[in-house]
Amino acid sequence: MRQLTGECSGLVVLEVQSKLEKTVRLDEARWKHVLEHPEMANQLDKLNETLIDPDEVRRSMYDASVWLFHKLYTKTSVTTKYFLIVVKVSKKEGFIVTAFYADRMKRSKAI
Repeated sequence: MRQLTGECSGLVVLEVQSKLEKTVRLDEARWKHVLEHPEMANQLDKLNETLIDPDEVRRSMYDASVWLFHKLYTKTSVTTKYFLIVVKVSKKEGFIVTAFYADRMKRSKAI
């Protein structure tokens, strides 16, 4: 892990080049937030995979700078679900706000 400055703070848990050519980071504080959902334990590989190869990326209906990465997984700790990652983006990078399993894709426009 390495120390972050800027919008993210703390140690970097994950840094990946997303499918949409943004460097996306997950810091330690946001990872702890994600882990408040018990089913998210041991899901860092799925988080990485969803950013690199999502089924679809949509722009939030409420904030154009928030992108929603979706990927359907048939085998999860909770049944067949979409892995959803909420990413706040700027010009060249983004940071993960949260991630969780969802029953369906969020209503919004595809990017």
